[in-house]
Amino acid sequence: MPTITAQGKTFECQLGANLRQALLDYDVDLYSPRANYVNCMGIGTCGTCAVSIEGKVSEVNWRDRTRRSLPPHQPHAARRLACQTQVLGDIRVTKYTGFWGHEDRIAWKPEGFV
Repeated sequence: MPTITAQGKTFECQLGANLRQALLDYDVDLYSPRANYVNCMGIGTCGTCAVSIEGKVSEVNWRDRTRRSLPPHQPHAARRLACQTQVLGDIRVTKYTGFWGHEDRIAWKPEGFV
């Protein structure tokens, strides 16, 4: 089973698990405080679950690519939408600041809060 390391927690998930759901299941703060209440609930339209991922995950799908091509995201930034990403191996997740997780400052690293 793959392991996910995020916000100072390491836990296992099923191969192919949805990253957003796995992070929420283990109480990882995936969203900024306001985005906790205003998000698309995993359909890939809001972009608030953007994270940086190290490790093996699914290929980028059209929803992820399309949403991250729109402001305030920048398509060249090394981010993925957690809701559109399946875990295929051990991964490490980093979250950035900003409502959409689009800023350059790190909110938390795999090891914990900055």
